[in-house]
Amino acid sequence: MAHPDSATPRCICLAGPTASGKTAAALAIAQELPVEIISVDSALVYRGMDIGTAKPSAQELASVPHHLINIRDPLQAYSAAEFVRDANALITDIRTRGKTPLLVGGTMLYFKALFDGLDDMPPADPAVRAVLEAEALAKGWPALHAELAAVDPVTAARLAPADSQRIQRALEVYRISGQPLSHFHATRNATKSEAAHALSTGASDLISLEPVDRIWLHDRIAKRFDAMLAAGFLDEVHALRARGDLHPDLPSMRCVGYRQAWEALDGKFPLTELRDRGIFATRQLAKRQITWLRSMPQRHIVACDAPDALQQVLQRALQPVRVP
Repeated sequence: MAHPDSATPRCICLAGPTASGKTAAALAIAQELPVEIISVDSALVYRGMDIGTAKPSAQELASVPHHLINIRDPLQAYSAAEFVRDANALITDIRTRGKTPLLVGGTMLYFKALFDGLDDMPPADPAVRAVLEAEALAKGWPALHAELAAVDPVTAARLAPADSQRIQRALEVYRISGQPLSHFHATRNATKSEAAHALSTGASDLISLEPVDRIWLHDRIAKRFDAMLAAGFLDEVHALRARGDLHPDLPSMRCVGYRQAWEALDGKFPLTELRDRGIFATRQLAKRQITWLRSMPQRHIVACDAPDALQQVLQRALQPVRVP
């Protein structure tokens, strides 16, 4: 194993769509560099959601220190702001101990928040959210979308009328602050994170695993979903439902796969359709992730479907720091 020195990057970021091979690539890097892995994944934070999130195995988790996995109960939310706070603290701590932070995941909103900073928006207010949920129950989310269009047409224009999570947040921000969400986006005054500074100075790398052939990725998504079903994914969702305190509108239960399984068990469509619907939803997620990645010009692309993809990732990860 290589030892940390001036040629070791202060921070390595490894991103990619679902099923692109991020876990295998991260573990390969861990064989060559003294790293600790920081998960950049909004689903892996939840305890009891192991199969449907393709969480690293107990053996993989034990092979190298992992952070921000199994840190929340599915009843709790975990925001991008909380991720940035936690990740920045971990990056500093890991570097202080002479190791390299390796940020790995596919939640591109988290990466973007880490690199670009966050808007100075008001925090979530449970009371306001409860009122909005009650209004949505009475009038429907399209009606609240229309209300949003009246006070924040810029944000409303980019949201679907049924996008309950984002409509709720946009109206919550407006009702708390009196300012539209788009105002905060336009007047961003965020402090750059440690990872963003390292990336801009060449002391960090954003390695992006992206397929040349989408069919290759689609095939891996299908095989992985089949493996999840065989491993007892439905039993996992049954256990979550049996708790009695979870519901399908929670961020945890809106995760791809879990949403479809919950709806199937609610009888919204035949259970025989779960595989096709789950695979389709996962493909759509991968498409969105790739779109996010393409908005990050600083990334170094590695074709994840190339025979030597792992070797390319390692070569990039082991390159000396490029300080201007």
